[in-house]
Amino acid sequence: MKPSLQKLAAAALIVTLGLTGCSTAKEVLAVGEAAEKNPGPCPEAFALYEASRMVEFRGEEAYNNVGFTAEIDKVRSLCRYVGDSPISADLTLDISFGRGPAAQESSATYQYFVAVTRKNIDVIEKQVFPITIDFPVGENVVRATENVGEIIIPRANDTTSGANFEIIVGFELTPEQIAFNADGKRFRVSAGQN
Repeated sequence: MKPSLQKLAAAALIVTLGLTGCSTAKEVLAVGEAAEKNPGPCPEAFALYEASRMVEFRGEEAYNNVGFTAEIDKVRSLCRYVGDSPISADLTLDISFGRGPAAQESSATYQYFVAVTRKNIDVIEKQVFPITIDFPVGENVVRATENVGEIIIPRANDTTSGANFEIIVGFELTPEQIAFNADGKRFRVSAGQN
């Protein structure tokens, strides 16, 4: 490698290390504790089927009576834990929101939950979060990415794996909305209103 290319490569590495912001040099270089891998997998993160969609009807179950809709499209989670430290997971949701023919308002507030469970046993913690969506004039579909942020899951000891836990998300629904989803029905708002 020519000396000028070596200097350019070294400068690029220094700039990269300087731009990592949140990352320490140890994390970037993967030395010390940062080089340790998680002792097991991350908790599974997913949307609960019966609560992954929300359809608001204003009257009978008919397309013309659909107010607002929402659907969790994707759930992403990354986690980190070493030694006997708790699991630190970051959670992000991709959600599609719809404004149906019966909706007169230009915004709606939806409620979604995030629950941490002991896998197939019980709920450790559940929190409900509001999200308000504004629909621009002429737009009836809005997609958003919701960063829930860091979730800390305590571990009994250093042999407790992330596989023992689940992170479950969904919408807060009425009993009628849960039954609608459980029956496999759906209405998606995908076209503009006249």
